[in-house]
Amino acid sequence: MRHKDLSRRDFVKTGVGAALGAATVPLAFGTPWRPTAPKPVVSIANVGDRSIDYAVEQAIDLLGGIETATKGKERIMLKPNLVAEGPTFTTKPEVIQALARLMKRAGKDVLIGEGSAAADGFNFKDGEIYRTTNPEILDEMQQFVFDRLGYTELARSLDVPLVNLHTGEMVDVSLPDGLAYKSLTLHHSLTDIDLLCSVPMMKTHVLATVTLGLKNVIGLYPGAAYCSVRACVHDQASQAGSPGVAFEILDMARVNRMGLCVVDATTAMEGDGPTGGDLVDMGLIIAGTDTLATDMVAAHLMGIETTEVPTFTWAHKAGMTPTTLDEIDIRGEQVASVRRAFKKPNVVPWTSINQIWGVKELL
Repeated sequence: MRHKDLSRRDFVKTGVGAALGAATVPLAFGTPWRPTAPKPVVSIANVGDRSIDYAVEQAIDLLGGIETATKGKERIMLKPNLVAEGPTFTTKPEVIQALARLMKRAGKDVLIGEGSAAADGFNFKDGEIYRTTNPEILDEMQQFVFDRLGYTELARSLDVPLVNLHTGEMVDVSLPDGLAYKSLTLHHSLTDIDLLCSVPMMKTHVLATVTLGLKNVIGLYPGAAYCSVRACVHDQASQAGSPGVAFEILDMARVNRMGLCVVDATTAMEGDGPTGGDLVDMGLIIAGTDTLATDMVAAHLMGIETTEVPTFTWAHKAGMTPTTLDEIDIRGEQVASVRRAFKKPNVVPWTSINQIWGVKELL
């Protein structure tokens, strides 16, 4: 794993650290990360009898079209949530395909990147979970996940690069005001893009309450630096007092150029997600150019309020907006007509989960 340092000056110059739309404003509670702006727009499109492609395009059109949603952004990474190799709890390839096609037609340079948490036979064996920083294991594991979920063939058919974010050349970025970390190691490709487009599957989560656009950035922690199943990340953040993995989410969000977020809510998950819950047929695509706003709307559609999600609470403590749904311009489907009360997860702190899992070391 090769490293290069990104100085604070270069950090600002390259735009890395654009905290969900803001530049490198220190994390000072009560100080906004960005100036006052018009209401962020979040769209809700119903798949219905149409295709996923149609719903994705409709959701983007409600934002003003792909040119508006990606204005000024030329190199874009699509980040699905491929936590492991199971198709029932990961972002559908059709959603990524629709977005990639829209972006390529608009002349954008598109990549697909992910650093999965685990896969059977690699860092999950015989019911036991292991931590590993071994690049060979991580390379084989990520390729296995890409292959099993159809992303290898998808990337080939789209003629776009498929990036394993676990290994390769890394960049160290200073984050002196971080909640859990004072610097973070990133795959170099994340410093070469103009926009990180988070494309999660709508799910509940036993650690984070929900896993949506913000939680999806946990997949940016490279296993070669932080181990996978990301237990090392959660250990560090837990020691800093992170509630519901909020600190590790917000630290990683701050050092990436986040913007457009598209939630795959065609099939969602309720109960004890992110992998063990029950599937829910929502039939929706939710999109917005503000990740926090998009997540807040998506969580509300799940029957989960903003105050129930520690990541939202801590984002608001840091001065991030919006803070209420009234501050969001919601377009498309009427919220009341598509909202559903999800079965909530049995939320457990990381220290307890770690004891239950008994995560072992894998060299």
